[in-house]
Amino acid sequence: MYKRTTLPSGLRVLTESMPSVRSATVGIWADVGSAVEQPERRGISHLVEHMLFKGTQRRSARQIAETMDAVGGNLNAFTDKETTCYYAKVIDRHVPLALDVLSDMFLHSLFDAQELAKEQKVILEEIKMYDDSPDDLIHDVFLQTMWRGSNLGEPTIGFADTVVRLTPDDLRAHMRAHYTPNCVVVAAAGNIEHERFVELVRERFAGYEGDCTLPQPESPIVTPATHLRHKESEQAYIVVGTRGVDVRDERRYAASLLDTVLGGGMSSRLFQEIREQRGLVYSVYSFQAAYRAAGLFGVYAGTSPENVQSCIDVIVEQFGRARTELIGRDELALAKEHVKGSLTLSLESTSSRMIRLGRNEFALGRNVTPEEIEARIDGVSAEQVRQLAQELLAEENLGLCIIGPVDESQISWAPHAA
Repeated sequence: MYKRTTLPSGLRVLTESMPSVRSATVGIWADVGSAVEQPERRGISHLVEHMLFKGTQRRSARQIAETMDAVGGNLNAFTDKETTCYYAKVIDRHVPLALDVLSDMFLHSLFDAQELAKEQKVILEEIKMYDDSPDDLIHDVFLQTMWRGSNLGEPTIGFADTVVRLTPDDLRAHMRAHYTPNCVVVAAAGNIEHERFVELVRERFAGYEGDCTLPQPESPIVTPATHLRHKESEQAYIVVGTRGVDVRDERRYAASLLDTVLGGGMSSRLFQEIREQRGLVYSVYSFQAAYRAAGLFGVYAGTSPENVQSCIDVIVEQFGRARTELIGRDELALAKEHVKGSLTLSLESTSSRMIRLGRNEFALGRNVTPEEIEARIDGVSAEQVRQLAQELLAEENLGLCIIGPVDESQISWAPHAA
């Protein structure tokens, strides 16, 4: 049900047909994110994303919103470290309208100076919101700590002093440098007919030409370290982590199973040990931050300040167990079914399928079918998971980040001496 067409301009069109649904999600992807930004322009990719909603030659910002609201559609966008995506989810018969609005924003945004000044204030409020949300902020702190000095480690949203200095000309130059046909993908998933959709794209992007240098994925050196940021709050927020695998690494399937066993659900080791057995947290989970040439793996927990050391001790203990013991047959089977089940459930969403199309095209250059993923998951052995754990979870690789009312004197942490 997957089809791919490359137009003469170099623009790629991807579709995945889902005839059983009445909706479709259309996305326009640019192969650019915050990892390409110079220090003085931190946040420019994210600011461009915001400004594409603020008016075109044909539509004001209000008209853009009203056009989609009038058909019950959902219009949104996101910027991450390596890509930017603008997308709309609509009833299938409104796909031409959704593509018209998205392409209008993508090709004809005005970057009005007054609108930019307002949107810069909006993003400053967004930065403040993150600063007041330590459970979100701790993940940015972890990336900055472990990938110190790299573009990949810096926050996608940027910093207040860099965002406010950006001008309309800066944003236009950014788009000229990175939003050219060879770096853009138009993807759609849902009740879509490929050839008809290609014709719609061809019409909306007529005259769209140009070429740019493809971004080179960054592979920063991992610098395990300790970072404590004092903040008066009811809880302390912890991440213990290490380097991970990138999205192109063939061991990513073993990494998914290691992630699931350690902290991927209510039956995971960390959830059971830290929450169910000891009652130390409400939230604890493991996670992966995986990019094209780099990755990190970590465990998050939010707990009372007096419980921080106990949480850290259990996390490190479970890392050691993963390094030394083979996962039991039943636990491995449960993890495999969890991963495959989560994948299958996500495939019921046209938005999830559209996002998979774009990410796979940029990261892997091909579509990865659910059947291939399931087969690769089934093929992972307990020994492969242990070997990966031995490599990634060695104590000398571990970093620790904490935000909360905790002082360094309260924490016993010396894995780098191991």
